[in-house]
Amino acid sequence: MTTLRYCLAAPIFFAFAAAPLHASEGTFDTPTLIPELAVKAAEAAVEACRERDTQITAAVVDRHGTPQALKRDRFAGPHTVDTAIRKAWTAVSFRTDTLELREMTEPGEAGYGIQHLPGVSTLGGGKQITTGGRIVGGIGISGAPSGQVDDECAAAGIDAITEDLL
Repeated sequence: MTTLRYCLAAPIFFAFAAAPLHASEGTFDTPTLIPELAVKAAEAAVEACRERDTQITAAVVDRHGTPQALKRDRFAGPHTVDTAIRKAWTAVSFRTDTLELREMTEPGEAGYGIQHLPGVSTLGGGKQITTGGRIVGGIGISGAPSGQVDDECAAAGIDAITEDLL
């Protein structure tokens, strides 16, 4: 009787043990930025702009565009919070840094009109965060005197976490 139980239980056990293997064939794994690195990138970006006597807001989103970290310097304008999030979201959503996207959306260009979509910002300062050629998040900076300076502070935020992403 015991042998019969084992004979009946073994196929059931192996069927359930193998189920995750079959389920995984229809899925894939993607790297995702962890919140601790999002905070580190935002803090580094704010500090980089402070060194230039500029008060900004830094927003970091995950690969899906969901905010993970936000740091607003004390004198950054109230509009910078929403703008920083939009820049980070735009970089992730369009898989293009916003300075580059700005050029692609000029009048007469193929991407003209994108800047009018809800939530999109084609102002400089939104950059993709990548590792191994895959997007894991985005960073958006708002409040510097120009989109170029916003972009440079975003790059400093990414530089602060680059080794952690390897």
